[in-house]
Amino acid sequence: MAVSDNTRGLILALLSGLFIGTSFILKKKGLLRAAAAGTRAGYGGYTYLLEPLWWAGMTTMFLGEVANFVAYIYAPAVLVTPLGALTIIVSAVLAHFMLKERLRQMGVLGCLSCIVGSVVIVIHAPQEHIPNSVEEVWDLATQPAFLIYAGATLSLVLVLVLHFEPLHGQTNVLVYLGICSLTGAITVVSIKAIGIAIKLTLEGINQFIYGHTWFFLSVSVVCILIQLIYLNKALDTFNAAIVSPIYYVMFTTLTITASAIMFKDWSGQNASSITSEICGFIIVVSGTVLLHMTRDMESSASIGNITWYDGDSMKGLEEVHFIALNSSDCFETRLSEV
Repeated sequence: MAVSDNTRGLILALLSGLFIGTSFILKKKGLLRAAAAGTRAGYGGYTYLLEPLWWAGMTTMFLGEVANFVAYIYAPAVLVTPLGALTIIVSAVLAHFMLKERLRQMGVLGCLSCIVGSVVIVIHAPQEHIPNSVEEVWDLATQPAFLIYAGATLSLVLVLVLHFEPLHGQTNVLVYLGICSLTGAITVVSIKAIGIAIKLTLEGINQFIYGHTWFFLSVSVVCILIQLIYLNKALDTFNAAIVSPIYYVMFTTLTITASAIMFKDWSGQNASSITSEICGFIIVVSGTVLLHMTRDMESSASIGNITWYDGDSMKGLEEVHFIALNSSDCFETRLSEV
């Protein structure tokens, strides 16, 4: 029985999510080990390059990206990209067991909301027109609407890197992930062009004789490098169970937007489909809010409070002193007794 191109793309996208979700955890463990031995990646350190676990994470991420790349050859971006929700489940579960990053009930609900919203988007997403040559992709990329989008993306990335990263990079997860997601959307449309070039070349129509193919390849390489650098910083600075879902939501939203502008996916849709897509986005955003609330709860629980008291009402304060540490693991420690 013949397997359709969309089925191939679906299977490859699911494998990609499994590999990339695992890579988040392996890289995080490597970054933690590197931080104990030198300067953290979030502060400009590169000692993680000497960590085998970090390279294991890079290997699994490479495999996931290869699977993702091939998936874009067989299936449209509106089908492949939202399936990245699998990375949320994989990374959150593994972080709970391997990194001891507790995923509370609200966090689980947030993950489920992200996935449900993504499914709604996929079901009602418009069909993408698949270009038949790299030259056709180039014509789409140079249309005024997409040039404006690309210019706005480049401007936002520069603002985030030059202004917001020095001020808020260590305290706001959206800075690092905003840079990753904005460049990631450009990466996807460039990879789509490269995938079409490879597919046509394998069919006997060489697309690598055109400069457009090499331009898209160069853009992809630069954007992927930027994503890796800032994703490392995000993982080193923030909880992996928070980074993965937020990155997924932002990346998926921007990728679908870029694809819609470049390939004119939204033309011809009825009001029902558009409304369903908007509802899907609202569900995804709600899941992100729940994940943020989970992070705030964890931060509050880790702070705790300190209370001094006299352990024996028959003695004076100069005779016995105790300190009680009230946190998620309450306990008492006697400091001294005269």
